[in-house]
Parts: sequence; C-alpha cells; structure tokens
Amino acid sequence: MASGMVDRRASSISAPGLSSDDDAAALAKLGYKQELRRNFSMIEIFGIAFSIMGLLPSIASTLAYSIPAGPVGMVWGWFLASGFIFIVGLAMADLGSAMPTSGGLYWWTHFFSSPATRNPLSFLVGYSNTLGLVGGLCSIDYGFSLMFLSVIVIARDGNWTPSNGVIYATFLACVLCHATLASIMSKIMGKLQTVFVVMNFILIAATIIALPIGAKNRRNDGHYIFAQTENLTTWPTGWAFMLSWLSPIWTIGAFDSCLHLSEEAKNCVKAVPFGILMSIGSCWFFGFIIVIVLAATINPDLESVTGSKFGQPMAQIYFDAIGKNGTMGLMSLLFIVQFLMGISIIVAASRQFWAFSRDGALPFSSFFRHISQRFGYIPLRAVWGCAFLAAILGLLSLIAPAAAQALFSLAVAGNNLAWGTPIFARVVWGQRKFKPGPFYTGDRFSVPIAWVAIVFLVFGIILSMFPVEGPNPTPESMNYTVVINMAVWGGALAYYFIDARKWFTGPKITIASDNLTEEQEVAIREEGLDVKTIEGDVLSTDKDIEATGTAKSSGSDSDGDRKP
Repeated sequence: MASGMVDRRASSISAPGLSSDDDAAALAKLGYKQELRRNFSMIEIFGIAFSIMGLLPSIASTLAYSIPAGPVGMVWGWFLASGFIFIVGLAMADLGSAMPTSGGLYWWTHFFSSPATRNPLSFLVGYSNTLGLVGGLCSIDYGFSLMFLSVIVIARDGNWTPSNGVIYATFLACVLCHATLASIMSKIMGKLQTVFVVMNFILIAATIIALPIGAKNRRNDGHYIFAQTENLTTWPTGWAFMLSWLSPIWTIGAFDSCLHLSEEAKNCVKAVPFGILMSIGSCWFFGFIIVIVLAATINPDLESVTGSKFGQPMAQIYFDAIGKNGTMGLMSLLFIVQFLMGISIIVAASRQFWAFSRDGALPFSSFFRHISQRFGYIPLRAVWGCAFLAAILGLLSLIAPAAAQALFSLAVAGNNLAWGTPIFARVVWGQRKFKPGPFYTGDRFSVPIAWVAIVFLVFGIILSMFPVEGPNPTPESMNYTVVINMAVWGGALAYYFIDARKWFTGPKITIASDNLTEEQEVAIREEGLDVKTIEGDVLSTDKDIEATGTAKSSGSDSDGDRKP
C-alpha cells in the first residue's frame, strides 16, 4: 500500500528525468524531493571514493607517520589499521543501505539519538563533517602543491626551497581550478571517476614494477620487510608503531563520499554500501602490496629518507631506486593523480555542504541550497562555497607547516567524530528504530561490528592528536590538532546553545509509517516523532508541524525558477 502510494507520487517528488521512481521513492521516505540528477552508477560511486583516497599519493604524503616505526610500522601498521577501517565501513554500510541521503551522517544522528540529544548532536556532526571534508580538500590540494613543487626542487638538484607564499599560491590556484572543473564537468563527472581510477592503477603498477627493478642490487630481505622495527621518535617503540597507523587512517578516509553522492547514485540502496566496502577493501589490499614494495626498496638509513632534501620521503625513495629522470616522471604522475583526487573531493564536500544548507543549518543556507539546472542539476553555489572556505582556511599554511597540518587534521578527527556519532546513537538509543536495507551484516554481527567501529574511531581521534616526534614537543613540532578540532566542536556547540537551538529542529525526519514494523513505529512514536500525513511534496511529522506550524518542504529554487 505504502509502496504503491510512493510510486504513484514519484512524479511529484522528482523532476522528470532526474531519477528512477524507486530511487526517488527511497529519498522521499527520508523526507526529501529529488533535486539532483542521478548520474553515478554503482561502479562510479566506488570510483569517487577510491579516487579521493588516491592510494599511492596518500601513502606518499603520510610516510612521515609510518617510516619512523620502520618496516614493521609501514607493513603491519597498514594491514592492521586497514582491517579496523573496514569494520567501520561495514557499520556505515549498514546505515547507508538503510537510509541513503547526502546528509546521512547528521540525518542518522538526529533520527537515532534520544530526544534530549538529537538536535545538538546532529548540529555538531553536521559541522564536523562539513569542515572535515573541506579540511580534506585543503589537505589534498596542499599535498598536490608540495608534490608539484618537489618536482621543481628535483629538477634543480635540491638547490631551491619554495617559500610558504609560493606553496599557498600553488594551493590557491589548485583549489580554484578544482571548483571550476567541478562546475563545468558535472554532466560527465560520474564517467570521469572511471578515468581517475584507471590513472590510480597506472601509477600503482608503474611504482611496484619500477622500484624493485631499479633497486635490484640492494633490495632488502624478507626479515627486514616484515620483522625489522625502528624508532626514530622519542616515544616508546610500541607507541611509535601505533602512530604508524595514522598513514592508513589518513589515506582510507573518504568512504563517506559514497553517502554524500547517494542522491546522485542509481540504485542507491546497493550502490552506497558497495562503494564504501569496495573502496576500503581495494585500498587495504593494494596498499598492503605498495608498502611491502616500499619496505623492500627503501634505504635502510631511514633518517636520510625522512630528512630528504627534496622535502618528500617518496621522492627520495624513487630517487634512490630509479635516479633523477625516473623520479621526475613518477613524481609528475603522482601529482597528476593527486590533482584528480581534489576534483573528486570537492564534489563530495559540496554535496554535504548543500545538504546541510538544505536543512537550514549553515550561515546563508538559503543562498547555498540553490540547485543549478543550467550546470546539470548540481549545487553550484555549494561547490564555490567549499572552494572559498578552503582558500580561507589554507591561509594557515602561511603561518607554519604545523598550523597547516593541524588544519588538515579535520579530515581525520572531524570525520571520525562524524562517522562514530550516528553509529553510537543507533546502538545506544535507536536500535529498535533501525530498519535494515538490502545490505545488512545481520542481527548477530551488526551491533558488535558497530561497537568495534566506535572504539576504533575514538582511538583514531586520540591518536591524531599526539605529537608525532615524541613528548615535550617544541612549538614547531607540536601537534595543534587538539586546538583546531576543539575550536570547531566547541564553536559548533556554542553556536547551537547560544542561537541555533531557537530555530534548528534537525533534518526532515519524515519516515513513511507504512514501511515500518509495528515495533519500529512504536519506538518512533515514543521519541515524539509521530508520522502524520503527506502534505505538499514531502511527508511530515508532528515534530515538523509543531516546530514550524506547517509541514517542512525540501524543495529549493534553481536556475529554472523551480519552486518547492
């Protein structure tokens, strides 16, 4: 009955040609009208996450975390941490298949949390995730700047050092270029993800073939690769090994992009979990191969690698194995792939930015929620909002590398909080309200998987706040992650309790009651979220009507003057 109702109303909840009836109906059950065009296939949803992860460029950018622990840290640190990240992916895939929407993390938090906590927690998660994604954009584009400039340094035989101003100028040009490409290439963005994935594998293949051949006369033996421990920090050796986990934690950190693109995915209830698990699993497997090759070919004098005159440990590894010309070739391919990562992440970040604006939580939300028909049914203003915010935040790189690194930590600590909170809310407050989608880990395993994911994510937040070099850091070696993230989290909560609590009532909680079990409907009504009727283009709840006087509408203006 409910299914037939949704099918009959499909044309009223989606503009013609944007989506299939099933996908539009799935979104309507979450209270939203289909406003974005569903251009992404299941493989392309995997592609955007895998492209953002940018496996080899990300490993290259984070070698400073793993090399100090020696080959054991590089190899087994990668394997173990990636396994835990896959468990996080399983927990998120359960939710992503059940409730796929662009703002899923804060939506789930609001839906599953207790009445007293749902609004502030949802607000906190929304801001943490939005700024975490923009921090990821900053991190990727800053990494591109360093890799691009390192090629110039290599070409000049290490006799030139870029200033912070040159680094920022390169970073800014990269951000603006990414925003432009994300705006004008939206109609083929899904197809481009396949190209980006292929480019990633070309780079991976070139590296794992060229390095062993180039270093054939000095390759390290199996004992060195799998059992040699080092400690270039002043932390105990065991903790230096744990800090090596930051390399995979930084690298395999964009799987939520599958969720943010869910409203542009075909067959989203299957595409989202597939994209999450396939991207994590691919990075786990191929990353393990890459770090084994790096451990086999790295100079055993690890301090000479981390202190390379080229400014990039990966450049030194290439240089030692294949010489100047080979290094310039592979480093050039490396920064090209890093550049492609930036295109994908600004697309994902803009969808979360737009979704949070759609629910009125960001400043100037009415401006940023605009959908551009002319550019292919995309949140054009949200794309440029992300670019502008990244350009402002990137100014920290002019202060010092430590300040820039703290900013980029939003991509780890900020997103870990955003991923962990809805999983926690589900198992603590909302388990009875959870209705599985086509992908489900099962009643027996789903909750234990969720708890393991929560513990690991909390551990990841703590780990990201430790000074990497050791205790008693100097101002230059201090890890300012705790300062940046506490400012974001404290600022978001302060904003909520001072002002936003007066008007933020959460996302549009509009579940179709006929699609719930009796136990789930009772649980929802106990939370004060009684489902009412269908008004306009969306479903409405008692909470919505009580808060606004009318049912909420999820439509937004567009270039074509389309009204809700």
